[in-house]
Amino acid sequence: MNVDKIMNNLERKHPGEVEYLQAVKEVLESIEEVYNENPQFESANIIERIVEPDRVIAFKVPWIDDEGNVRINLGYRVQFNNAIGPYKGGLRFHPSVNLSILKFLGFEQIFKNALTTLPMGGAKGGSDFDPKGKSNAEVMRFCQSFMLELWKYIGPETDVPAGDIGVGGREIGYLYGMYKRLKGEHTGVLTGKGSNWGGSLIRPEATGYGGIYFAQDMLKAKNETLAGKTISISGFGNVAWGAALKATELGAKVVTISGPDGYVYDPDGVSGKKIDYMLELRASNQDIVKPYSYVFEGVEFHEGKRPWEVKVDIALPCAIQNELDGDDARALINNGVMLVAEISNMGCTPDAVEEFQKHNILFAPGKAVNAGGVATSGLEMTQNSMKLRWNAAEVDSRLHEIMSNIHGQCVKHGMRADGLVDYVKGANVAGFLKVANSMLDMGVI
Repeated sequence: MNVDKIMNNLERKHPGEVEYLQAVKEVLESIEEVYNENPQFESANIIERIVEPDRVIAFKVPWIDDEGNVRINLGYRVQFNNAIGPYKGGLRFHPSVNLSILKFLGFEQIFKNALTTLPMGGAKGGSDFDPKGKSNAEVMRFCQSFMLELWKYIGPETDVPAGDIGVGGREIGYLYGMYKRLKGEHTGVLTGKGSNWGGSLIRPEATGYGGIYFAQDMLKAKNETLAGKTISISGFGNVAWGAALKATELGAKVVTISGPDGYVYDPDGVSGKKIDYMLELRASNQDIVKPYSYVFEGVEFHEGKRPWEVKVDIALPCAIQNELDGDDARALINNGVMLVAEISNMGCTPDAVEEFQKHNILFAPGKAVNAGGVATSGLEMTQNSMKLRWNAAEVDSRLHEIMSNIHGQCVKHGMRADGLVDYVKGANVAGFLKVANSMLDMGVI
């Protein structure tokens, strides 16, 4: 495999899709050695087949706002690979949504889902619609219009979307309601559903919980624990909330959260009613964290800045792609950080990852660290199929087991000669081998 040649071809075919190209290059560089050791992959042209989505569905979404104006947004579903199970991946409603971002997320989802060992393929979708500032009625009308097109392409054994940025319980409810009306049946076609009608317990917390379990295993491998460690977290939504909740429960102290307006530094730690207040911030629909500094004493707000300048033991990006760059990485390293784990998808830029690896900082990629969210979505699908409901302890136990298994796969395929673990390589190789061997078994289709 010639990575440069493949990337040059992709860049010619998909110019300007920087996030997608970045994600592909990271995986190809990691798997080059194992790919070249298995000539059956080359003869079946696995790389050329796996880097292109099976299909990209694009459509317009007309809806009417509260003033009676007709509005138009774009909707997408990228069904990337279903070698090991139905397409599975979230829907993102955010003004930044474009095909490059959705293809990067869908490509990452292939390997993330494979790591869980659950039968789920990779997909992603969404719209450039912004729920922020919209009334419930406007969000409902948009979701209903979006589903009027999407429902033709999804199903419990075909493609099972979930939530993502801008798509929470409210949006999933409106989407599912329209799907149910169109199909005339209750199925497990969406995950992140309400707990009253098929949703799994601890699903909102699951991505954050899983990220903390993974970080805990990384520390355990070094005879360290989370207890007493200080942690910087970005974001303040469900992912950051779940991470703060579980980290605090395990004895760590979370000292930052952030939003588009800046970050807050809380030296006493984000715990108890402060974690509850994160939910109030999200529910306010304003997308800012500054109010936190008004409500609680001893808190500093740093406008327009990111939290990576704070001296901490552990840094956990929880917001969006490429939110931690090379300069941020050097600041963290100079301040003595010992572990960085992406709970957001591709939260660190390539130069940031290079800095962490160069300085032997424990670093793990989003496709491994944040797999707890889709793992619990998979558990929701299982419960729907079996027509039963597990309690929170059962779901949490299964989630913890899955995350420990993912950590084990990363160690197995990422162990270096010097005894350190390359978690990026380990995650990519483990996920790739499962999908590639499945594709070989099924022939050229």
